[in-house]
Amino acid sequence: MFSVAVYCGSRAGHDPRFALAAQRLGQAIGRRGFRLVYGGGRAGLMGQVADAALAAGAQVLGVIPHRLMARELGHSGLQELRVVDTMHERKLQMAQAADAFVALPGGLGTLEELFEAWTWRQLGYHERPIGLLDVAGFYAPLRAQVAHMQAGGFVDAIHVDRLQVDDDPERLLARLHEEAAARGGREDFSPI
Repeated sequence: MFSVAVYCGSRAGHDPRFALAAQRLGQAIGRRGFRLVYGGGRAGLMGQVADAALAAGAQVLGVIPHRLMARELGHSGLQELRVVDTMHERKLQMAQAADAFVALPGGLGTLEELFEAWTWRQLGYHERPIGLLDVAGFYAPLRAQVAHMQAGGFVDAIHVDRLQVDDDPERLLARLHEEAAARGGREDFSPI
């Protein structure tokens, strides 16, 4: 089963379009028969994407550290909720379970997870596709910063171009699935 790791905020943000996009992404994952892999919480966009995926019939795997179980209100309605000791274990287990990665709007943790998966790909630890669901231009400043880093000689164009960007969940999932299928099966990796 094709598994998509989704990184997103444990808050909903101020723009209602963020929650709508999380719901649409979860629904699309379920409609396509994919599995959602995410941080295991039920608050914010995390809860929105998980609830929508579950309602659409998706299998959902959540991975959450003990320390965040109460803070992020661990989701008790999942088929599988793994409670781990550290954030490093959370991120590694999510990455190992995923065939592709998608970032919705979020805060510092979302950026950290996105950049870690992207850096791992740059370093050759995996070849799994990575996407940004750019809701209402949320990631436009980040994309400009990455272009600035490329222009400054710190990031090669090939690594920038590997990031799939779209504002439509269905199109983004289709592109990520197509890229993963062209690459073949999921390779094992352990970047930590």
